[in-house]
Amino acid sequence: MSSRSGTDEYAQAGVDYRKIDPFKRVMVELGKSTMDFPRRRQVAIERTLHSHGATFSYYGTRSHRWCSTQEGLGNKNWIAEWMYEFGPKGRTYHEWIGWDAGLMAVNDVIAQGAMPVVYTDEVAAGDSEWFEDERRARDLAQGYYLLCEEVGMALPAGESPSLRYLVKAEPPVKSAPSFSGCVTGIIAPSWRLITGVELQAGDCIIAAPSTGIHCNGISLVIKRGLGLPEQFLTKLPTGRTLGEEALLPTRSYVGLVETLLDAGVGIHALLPGTGSGVSKIAFDERQFTYRIHSWFKGIPPLFPFMRELGVSLEGCLKTFNWGGGYYIFVPRYELARTLHLGQKAGYDLLEVGRVEEGERKVIFEPEGITLSPPGE
Repeated sequence: MSSRSGTDEYAQAGVDYRKIDPFKRVMVELGKSTMDFPRRRQVAIERTLHSHGATFSYYGTRSHRWCSTQEGLGNKNWIAEWMYEFGPKGRTYHEWIGWDAGLMAVNDVIAQGAMPVVYTDEVAAGDSEWFEDERRARDLAQGYYLLCEEVGMALPAGESPSLRYLVKAEPPVKSAPSFSGCVTGIIAPSWRLITGVELQAGDCIIAAPSTGIHCNGISLVIKRGLGLPEQFLTKLPTGRTLGEEALLPTRSYVGLVETLLDAGVGIHALLPGTGSGVSKIAFDERQFTYRIHSWFKGIPPLFPFMRELGVSLEGCLKTFNWGGGYYIFVPRYELARTLHLGQKAGYDLLEVGRVEEGERKVIFEPEGITLSPPGE
């Protein structure tokens, strides 16, 4: 059998490198443009002749350690694909997807006191044809680039497989990849490591606002949205469609955490406001009660809309962030300083509650409801 016929048979089986390679080239060029971003944290990326791995080193003088976090985007890009096909012509929304795909891992790694320096991504599609769309590929690359520039990390390597037998999109979307990746962060000096072990009764709970749904609870939005007459083109009071509201980019909290660390704030714990919604505040498995006495006045409009569609209040609070994107747990004597530093960094922080001795649960006083811990 000739080499050409072998390639054709492999393509018919679902992996056509002639269709995938243009996407790979876009991503390789993207990666090259990010290589110097980690230098702001004295990390150098070694340039190689291929993109099968990332070699990097710290050239600073402080004690340091590394922290890696693997995280996926979830189902958010399914809505982007729906909007690309059925929404306003000319928009792929994938510049937002690239940003969010990387930021899911970034917002997690900083919870350990690590600053992101390296990201390796995987975009796994169910067919080779998905990779052919150059406009979408370049929008996606732009999102990755903007994120890397914002937080100071490089994207030196990645993977883009066609997994015909594994990845299948829910109709009417024809193809929607799975996005995931790993962020490596540096903790320098090494004593900046945050483990959460210092969390204790009496700690103040400070929340940073979200920009919207971020990337959690999307499956419920998809389920409810598909039942509407205009589906994701349904207009919300903001003037944006349901699809646009759901796709609003997640907020980065790197600047906030870095500001607090640089100032030497005695942080007891950091928590991304991701899966399990407000109930995730009870993240620690020890017996603490988290009494939430205050909340943001402006709830992102997607959440009240979910209530209008019949999602219970408890269901919303256990699924969505409800406007709280990141949580900082500090001793009481650090409260005023943390709020002040957050304001200087551009984050309107709010003290929302206190940690108390007692049964593990969240008492959400603004809505008069008690939430069980995540998974219960």
